[in-house]
Amino acid sequence: MTAQQKAASLQARKGNRPITALTAYDYPTARLLDECGVDVLLVGDSLGMVVLGFPDTTHVTLDHMLHHVAAVARAHPKALVLGDLPIRTYDTPAQALETAEKLVAAGAEAVKLEGGTDQAEKIRAITRAGIPVVGHLGMLPQSVLEEGGYRKKGKTPEQADILLQDARAIIEAGVCAIVLESVVPATARLLSESIEVPTIGIGCGGFTCDGEVAVITDLLGSFPWFVPPFAIPEADVATVTREAVARYIRRVSRD
Repeated sequence: MTAQQKAASLQARKGNRPITALTAYDYPTARLLDECGVDVLLVGDSLGMVVLGFPDTTHVTLDHMLHHVAAVARAHPKALVLGDLPIRTYDTPAQALETAEKLVAAGAEAVKLEGGTDQAEKIRAITRAGIPVVGHLGMLPQSVLEEGGYRKKGKTPEQADILLQDARAIIEAGVCAIVLESVVPATARLLSESIEVPTIGIGCGGFTCDGEVAVITDLLGSFPWFVPPFAIPEADVATVTREAVARYIRRVSRD
């Protein structure tokens, strides 16, 4: 299936089966998640924190993203490989297209960028080149320094209306889906019901969007030093790892 067909299939899921999306940053994780049947593998700039040890996503470079997109793509997954455009790599439509093309050359089948109405021309430049784009509204991690922290979005009718205007602008520009991050549940549900492309929620409450995306380390419990309040771990890999390493040390040390 081509990238365009995968994106069209994703968009057609609106009102049908919910979308499942997980982050992946390496080859073995991509293979395992794809074998489970996840719909989207997001090579997110969240790798800056959970893989590279940075305090936020603003330290992630295009070289970082290309490296990890290529690793995930080598798994040849059936899932759509979605790559984030890192901060400062889509300041203009021309730069946005150039960055998107580099991610596609590395193996991405679609790209994601943050922002609403002010990003419409950049999205249009990418989609006109035949590259599928997923939008990202609500809390924008790349803007965390300007906003002074991570804050819930869509708390008032005025904020909800702005989000709806942003959604319509980027839909008109050609996005096939929109990630909603940390939008209050009532507003996330309103947006999902008001627009024609699927919404994929994270930190928006349960069953308020057309699908959900989770950071794989949150799901597996493999990054115990920080767990977002909305995360629902399904495993405790950190504890299993510590126990396995302790057994190894005892065996090698003959204790």
